[in-house]
Amino acid sequence: MNDFASTPELILLPAVDVADGKAVRLTQGAAGSETSYGDPVEAAVDWARQGAQWIHLVDLDAAFGRGSNVGVIRKVIKQVKGVHVEVSGGIRDDRSLELAIEYGAERVNLGTAALENPEWAADVIGRYGELVAVGLDVRGTTLAARGWTQEGGDLWAVLDRLEDAGCSRYVVTDVTKDGTLRGPNLDLLREVATRTPKPVIASGGVATLDDIAALRELVPLGVEGAIVGKALYSGAFTLAEALDVAGG
Repeated sequence: MNDFASTPELILLPAVDVADGKAVRLTQGAAGSETSYGDPVEAAVDWARQGAQWIHLVDLDAAFGRGSNVGVIRKVIKQVKGVHVEVSGGIRDDRSLELAIEYGAERVNLGTAALENPEWAADVIGRYGELVAVGLDVRGTTLAARGWTQEGGDLWAVLDRLEDAGCSRYVVTDVTKDGTLRGPNLDLLREVATRTPKPVIASGGVATLDDIAALRELVPLGVEGAIVGKALYSGAFTLAEALDVAGG
């Protein structure tokens, strides 16, 4: 236990995914697989009250190209003052990125845009530095784009390109694990972490406190944090328990 206690902290980011104005969770990112968990503002305030340092806030409608929850996103950020918020979903041009920052997002995750518009992605990475992270959503070693409905190229080729652009952080999701409560893909995370000196945030599959402990053991390799969603919403453990295991 002493060895584990000396392992650096794993930062936990409770997820608030918004679709049609409600907090939802998907299974394997599939549209139509939503389970609703009520008001996103209440969810975010609850995570903040329980000790979250960061909240991972996703506009699913914008990610799928079927609308926007910008009003809800703005309200969530306003209500959780003192907690860092990273925003994801539909950030595909200067305007959407600037709006997220204007509303108070402290980090913006690029997804599809980093795959489909690499020149623009490289430009904003250069301009905004630490404010911009890139989401690498993976099936095997193939990236998923457009709300995970299309293929987006080879993971390692895209990672090399983003490294050349100076990307400051990666959010790595195994799409096949997301929302399934089947455990994170530790091998994938290890491999990404060995190929970049930049911090990696794990996403997808966390089901138990043991999963959080396993992710914490990857912190020395470069895994900085973990996004936790369905396990918290379904009551598998509390955020306080998770933070205790993560060292927070």
